[in-house]
Amino acid sequence: MRKSAPLLCFLAASSLFAQYKSEPAGAPPSELAPAIGQALQQQGTKILAANGTVVCEVWFRSALPSGGQSSDQNITLGAIPQGALLGAIRFPAQAADRRGQSIKAGVYTLRYSLIPVNGDHQGAAPQRDFALLTPASDDKDANATPSFDALVAMSRKASGTPHPAVLSIWGAGATDPLGIAKQGDSNDWALTVKIGATPISIILVGKVEG
Repeated sequence: MRKSAPLLCFLAASSLFAQYKSEPAGAPPSELAPAIGQALQQQGTKILAANGTVVCEVWFRSALPSGGQSSDQNITLGAIPQGALLGAIRFPAQAADRRGQSIKAGVYTLRYSLIPVNGDHQGAAPQRDFALLTPASDDKDANATPSFDALVAMSRKASGTPHPAVLSIWGAGATDPLGIAKQGDSNDWALTVKIGATPISIILVGKVEG
């Protein structure tokens, strides 16, 4: 199952046309609040470029948060509540998203939200599901579910602009292979993992198309 994000996703500092691979990353980073770190799987995933450069490291929750009630056909993870903690990500060097927004090296939490249906994000992705980044130092409560506006305000601290820092995420197919893989003919690379029994995919490397 392929979900690309033509306008929004993480743009690695390394070559966009390189091959990428994944390997174990070890325990969650110490920069996370204890409650956040304890909610995550204790083995993360490291993404490396062809030259061995570490692009990022990610850790996901041990179990998928529940309580969401969305049935929109363009939402693939509707059982997850708005603002729920999904995981954490570490960038060893400065990166940038596909809007050209710089993301400083460091550790960020990943929280779930949806692209608003207001005409401003038309064509951003086939699905409305996204993960918003928040600096780990500002995010302490693993059980918090901030509203859309509150989460956007939190994520602006990661981007340093009026727009949040986001990664495209979606519910993967049951037969989709785990690991990182190129998405069809696009320049997007998505990592597919399981949170509990649920497979999810998240674009970690990409290139603006068109």
